[in-house]
Amino acid sequence: MTFPEWTKPGVYGALVGAVAVSILGFTWGGWTTAGGAQEMADSFAAEQVTLAMVPVCLGLSEADVERVEILATLREASGFQQRNAMMETGWATLPGTDAPSRDLADACLAELALGGS
Repeated sequence: MTFPEWTKPGVYGALVGAVAVSILGFTWGGWTTAGGAQEMADSFAAEQVTLAMVPVCLGLSEADVERVEILATLREASGFQQRNAMMETGWATLPGTDAPSRDLADACLAELALGGS
């Protein structure tokens, strides 16, 4: 089977065009892979869980009998030390977990108007 002479440049043009459209779509067009979309969804979900748990953190802080002393300690600390001090209070521990959440500690500090890191 013989192809007309014009098909070779046409096929090359289609291949180069497909590659160019793919590159432009993924870099500037907002296209994403399934893995990239999953990462974005996981990140968004984690942010929303943290925001939903801030009232729990504030409730724990209000119920703590040593609240005044702890808030004074948090105000004296700076930067990441402030976040670490918040994590040590236990207020930034998600229910059902043993370890405190850094993101929740930062969000709780911001809500308490203590700055955060």
